[in-house]
Amino acid sequence: MAVSTDQRAVFEYDTHWLQNGFSISPFYLPLKPDVFVAKQNPFNGLFGVFNDSIPDGWGNLLIDRLLLKQGTNPKTLSIIDRLSIVGKSGMGALCYEPDNSFKTDLDTNELDFFAAEISKILKEQESDSLEILVNKNGSSGGARPKVLITIGDENWMVKFPSSFDSSDFGQIEYHYALIAKQCGVEMPETRLFENKYFGVKRFDKHQNSRFHVHSIAGLLYADYRLPSLDYTELIKAAWALTQNIEEVKKIFRLMIFNVLTGNKDDHAKNFSFIFTNNQWQFAPAYDLTPSYGINGNHSTTIMGQGNPTKSNIMEVAKQAGIKEKTAREIFEEVYENCAAIRVVNF
Repeated sequence: MAVSTDQRAVFEYDTHWLQNGFSISPFYLPLKPDVFVAKQNPFNGLFGVFNDSIPDGWGNLLIDRLLLKQGTNPKTLSIIDRLSIVGKSGMGALCYEPDNSFKTDLDTNELDFFAAEISKILKEQESDSLEILVNKNGSSGGARPKVLITIGDENWMVKFPSSFDSSDFGQIEYHYALIAKQCGVEMPETRLFENKYFGVKRFDKHQNSRFHVHSIAGLLYADYRLPSLDYTELIKAAWALTQNIEEVKKIFRLMIFNVLTGNKDDHAKNFSFIFTNNQWQFAPAYDLTPSYGINGNHSTTIMGQGNPTKSNIMEVAKQAGIKEKTAREIFEEVYENCAAIRVVNF
């Protein structure tokens, strides 16, 4: 990959990969011998699949602070430079060379240590641990602080409250995750560490094996910072990728859960697909928390509606090819099992 004179990424598959690999981004980087040029927007000239590797929010804050500490102006970095900082430390299967990720001799899994250092950053205080915070963040996205840790042979992502979260944020997200599982939503294994830090077992990595994960934002070039997606489009993409109605049903079920429980932060980067066993599947759900959304609307609309009716939900099922009887059964199962956190009643 290189950068054109107008600062857009240029990409070409390796000959060996063309013979033995798969399309890493089927809608915009089909597996064929061609030179692809990225669109300028919405990812500043970067292909969606590689933008998935770039940290945002908290991750960029840490990297920029560390660069400034080392005397480098973050604004001088190109998109290729940003990927080289990710190197081999990112989420999913993609790695980047040269690997210019920040190294540190310090290594710990002490969550209270990370919480204390994160608190310093949030309070605009000096921290001597920027390297390990960057190193442990990988390329995880979102505004909330996260660390990637290994416990035994298991890989976990642990979240910490941001400056706008209540102190019991971890307990709330853990509670939502448990209820989501009761509703039949496919979830990774979750844990509440030390009764306060919410952790999710990584589905992109198992021991030393890494799996390719691609957000719907990257797949469709959907701007996750703004409402730019409808669940019908998400479902169409799922069908095109998987050709499996069961994967479509997973999204329909998750949509119902998000509507009924008031998770309106359901933006395009909070849905992903994973390539495993030589096929695409809808990835387990993540980032399920109560949220107000933009002007009180869902970030991903339902038949164009930010606050849908039940008829809007059933119309999604119809367009998705889900039988009406099946759609109603899924709705009732989620409705009954999320009663403890349900905020919408139809």
